[in-house]
Amino acid sequence: MKQLILLLFISISIDTQAQSLDFSMLRRINKDEHPQWDKTMKITSASVYPAMVVAPGSLLLTGYINDDKIMMRNGVKTGVAIGLNVLLTSGLKYTINRQRPYDQYPNDIVKRTNAGKYSFPSGHTSTAFATATALTLSTKKWYVAVPSYAYACAVGYSRMRLGVHFPSDILGGMIVGIGSSLLVFQIDKWLQKN
Repeated sequence: MKQLILLLFISISIDTQAQSLDFSMLRRINKDEHPQWDKTMKITSASVYPAMVVAPGSLLLTGYINDDKIMMRNGVKTGVAIGLNVLLTSGLKYTINRQRPYDQYPNDIVKRTNAGKYSFPSGHTSTAFATATALTLSTKKWYVAVPSYAYACAVGYSRMRLGVHFPSDILGGMIVGIGSSLLVFQIDKWLQKN
């Protein structure tokens, strides 16, 4: 019984420290007014929606123009990975029901853009990382991977700067996004072998 109480105490202590770190990191990122920077962050966030269409479309088009069946298949896999990511992210948001930071800490976190009701995981971040991972797996080129992941990181940062996500929401989005693309590409490898 003593071990169970000790384990419970340690668990609560770690959870409290993690929440405190999550909040303090967000507060540092979100503080102060920088109108031009915030405008850039809004544009960065909003760019995810066109990017999630352009990425698979450009792979499909490149494959079609070059008569490259593999690249066309990569375009389809990229679209499927992004779709899976959206489904998983939406499902998690409605299962976990985490409040937005500006709702949880209205006196400390500035809301700089509109967002849906739930916070975890970040859908913008998960989509950006699903796209970056799919593009990287499709091309296997560093000059595609580096800017793709840099862009995905900028999207994650923008969501915190705008006050709509905690750092842990961003981390969750990264995991879901990367995992979605890895899973789709791995399943395709298994299907190709059979």
